[in-house]
Amino acid sequence: MTKGEFAEVDAALAGRGFTRMVFDLGRIEELLDLLGSPQRAYPSIHLTGTNGKTSTARMIDSLLRAFGLHTGRYTSPHLETVRERISLDGEPVGEERFVATYREVEPLAALVDARSDEPLTYFDMTTALAFAAFADAPVDVAVVEVGLGGAEDATNVLQAGVCVITPIGLDHTEWLGDTVQDIALAKAGIIHKGATVVSAAQDEEAARPLLERCAEVGATIAREGSEFGVLRRSMAVGGQVLTIQGLGGVYDEIFIPLHGAHQAQNAAVALAAVEAFLGAGANRQLQIDAVREGFAAATSPGRLERVRTAPTILLDGAHNPHGMTATVTALQEEFAFSRLVAVVAVLGDKDASGLLDLLEPVVDAVVVTRNSSPRAMPAEDLAALAVDVFGEDRVEVAATMPDAIEAAVRLAEADVEGELSGVGVVVTGSVVTVADARRLLKR
Repeated sequence: MTKGEFAEVDAALAGRGFTRMVFDLGRIEELLDLLGSPQRAYPSIHLTGTNGKTSTARMIDSLLRAFGLHTGRYTSPHLETVRERISLDGEPVGEERFVATYREVEPLAALVDARSDEPLTYFDMTTALAFAAFADAPVDVAVVEVGLGGAEDATNVLQAGVCVITPIGLDHTEWLGDTVQDIALAKAGIIHKGATVVSAAQDEEAARPLLERCAEVGATIAREGSEFGVLRRSMAVGGQVLTIQGLGGVYDEIFIPLHGAHQAQNAAVALAAVEAFLGAGANRQLQIDAVREGFAAATSPGRLERVRTAPTILLDGAHNPHGMTATVTALQEEFAFSRLVAVVAVLGDKDASGLLDLLEPVVDAVVVTRNSSPRAMPAEDLAALAVDVFGEDRVEVAATMPDAIEAAVRLAEADVEGELSGVGVVVTGSVVTVADARRLLKR
């Protein structure tokens, strides 16, 4: 394979329109039929929800590998390369395998495109590439995160035996509906006949459509707070230690190298999903050493991820009020900052004022900028919203991400003499914002 081949394939995928949405399962079904239905070659665990999907998927993947299974994991969006979306045994697929899979899928995609009014989307293609790569590997199990919603998402060709629903809140209202109930209804679409559903605790408005869907298709549901949940959590260096009530019993002394009560919740959901998949439950527990090993190895880049010290720089992809509430709670509970400055850049369709309102009590100042997405909110518009929330003297505007990080570090270190241990910067507002910052800071 030549060096330019991956770049060429990457560009061809991007040419399909990175953010173009067409909700029509017919095209992806046709493509997968032409490929010989690779998604039927292995069992799957299918995840939907508003927040916590990727972290939960990564924990499920890590747990399954601790039990000796070969895994395929499909998540989105990516931080640095599209290859992150398709992981085999916990690692992004290599460039060579990615290109080879694309060469196999592309001619058949061209046939489907020729017969359709709308060509396959970027997400349709990456979904097909993932399912084909998993069949080819082969994997023992696929862990698959929906792209958007559920019922009409390209991944909803799986009809998975285990479905996971992380917490549901308001996001993507232009596609999924204006109420939590509408959004839950869309997400409930991944629940198929006879499935086992593992659900995080939900508001009544979200729980109802999920329960109705389970009754309609004869699915069994296990709910956080009744069948499973976090019994205890305590802070530890680099993360937290949990005791979890699983479906099959109590699992104690579980260390996860991730911060926040929301990650403890994700861990409980992940464990219950793996128990359901491996057939644990009703006094049949999973082997505790493997559970501990799987959780200790879990990572979640861009989720309260520490990329620098002195001053501490954290990256967090919170991009809706539900997610930002969890982030702010974790910042207050687990990080003893004497001074904290936020760098914020958001997409134009997000509730920027809602995000800023939540950040205001926990940060001393905010630097607003724009991220690299074509859908980014202009920095001046975000600044106007920030001034309304923070007041003019606590807001600075930067044209670019490098300038914003530099300004935030300067503001964080202002008036601090000597020791910088209590000083921090948090970069947040969007996964794109985190990806931009990560490229600069992880070098």
